[in-house]
Amino acid sequence: MGLFSRKPKAPKANSSALSPSSASINSSHSRIIGHRASAGSITPRTPMSPMSPVKLPKVDLPRPPDPQLDPVGYLRSLGAVRERSKIVMDKALKNKLNHFDVDLDRLPDVVSFVSGLIKRDYDAPFDSIPGHGRYQHFCVGGRDRVAELLSSWPESIDNSEKCRRLIDLFLISVLLDAGAGTKWSYKSVENGRIYRRSEGLAIASLEMFKAGLFSGNPANKTQVDKAGLQSLTVDKLEAGLQSRPGNELAGLEGRTDLLIRLAGALDDKKDFFGSDGRPGNMIDHLLSHPSTLASSMLVVPLPVLWNVLLSGLASIWPASRTSLNGVPLGDAWHCRAMSDSGTSGWETIVPFHKLTQWLTYSLMQPMQSLLNMHFAGTELLTGLPEYRNGGLFVDMGVLTLKAEDLDRGLQNYNDYCRRTDTKGVEVAPMFEPGDDVVVEWRGATVGLLDKLCVEVNKFLKADLAGNELTLPQLLEAGSWKGGREIAEIHRPNTKEPPILIESDGTVF
Repeated sequence: MGLFSRKPKAPKANSSALSPSSASINSSHSRIIGHRASAGSITPRTPMSPMSPVKLPKVDLPRPPDPQLDPVGYLRSLGAVRERSKIVMDKALKNKLNHFDVDLDRLPDVVSFVSGLIKRDYDAPFDSIPGHGRYQHFCVGGRDRVAELLSSWPESIDNSEKCRRLIDLFLISVLLDAGAGTKWSYKSVENGRIYRRSEGLAIASLEMFKAGLFSGNPANKTQVDKAGLQSLTVDKLEAGLQSRPGNELAGLEGRTDLLIRLAGALDDKKDFFGSDGRPGNMIDHLLSHPSTLASSMLVVPLPVLWNVLLSGLASIWPASRTSLNGVPLGDAWHCRAMSDSGTSGWETIVPFHKLTQWLTYSLMQPMQSLLNMHFAGTELLTGLPEYRNGGLFVDMGVLTLKAEDLDRGLQNYNDYCRRTDTKGVEVAPMFEPGDDVVVEWRGATVGLLDKLCVEVNKFLKADLAGNELTLPQLLEAGSWKGGREIAEIHRPNTKEPPILIESDGTVF
């Protein structure tokens, strides 16, 4: 298929399916008892469907902690991701990065390329573009597997429990989605088709979920709980993911350890995940939180969900990650580009929390669709600093790895091939996740995605008819997809990004 060959466009959303009736909304909110809402009466929408624009009531969002007083709290806050990445981006705008040459004259090419993909795959004014989320990966091949899953459950299962089950599934699927490597593929046990990369991990996680691999409840296989996760082993996950010689999944042990640690986190945070340790129980915490608004509509401040995911899952990340004052920070890394921003230890660190943001984007979908739950403060979320979004800017010449780092990366790749007995088909520089090259690349990617969103909206202004694409829509329809498609053009055999990450199963 040619670069801008016409693909089947997303079906136009049915307005009646997008907007639940006022009777449904009133029925839902008449059942708020003790500041706890139940949305069991709302007719579910397809989570794939984009939400109709809704004007939310004014919600005062908490400010991030003062980094001088609470640097750990600040670096774990969502607001710190964009603020800290801005320091890297400011240097990129001046072409003063340590590891990349920056050519912003190439950015219009990226804008034109991404805009072309959007126009190829969606009809103007592009309001059918869903926000970026894990849901879409379950729909590979045009089959809505989540809708099939929802319809498979008996009518006695209310929307709240359906939402819990989807949160269980989406969370486990996102945590498994940390790069699959070039060797791995998954053959669906349901239809015998072969899937790779993110879609392959999505289908694999769905089929393992339906088989009850993550459930410790014999009465309900389709849930994730601490008991089910505690019983996981590398062998069980290896079998479920069909990882074997010649079809190895990168970072399998790291993924297994992550899920086993998840069991402990679910058990430790009973106020978030309940006594049975289910991720989906977070909806009860959100609905009963004092800051949740439940009058004319159900509105949760995004920092409340962020705290559940960041604090509730903090213990799952490897101990080798960056820590400050003895507290692990998760996906946050020291970066030389931050060195002149101050002398305190925290000031050399840039946080990304990519998987936590990916979770946030993904988990909002079922909560919006099944519970009619809205989130205030979604503008705080950033673009995801991972290899598809970042690779887009490298492959299109906005970022070019400097010669010394390129040589070092190529040597790393040669060493990796010898160590793992891998045949280098399409050679590319390789680095570990904490390498300063990777951290700087990710920091620049966050800023460049913000800039790309502004410029694409300008480019498509006539088609948008007064609307604007949101950053989650740009990620879904443009930058992530664009990064994948340009990689396929440059490296048709492996389809890998221009810079490789030696995956530990917990990053990217």
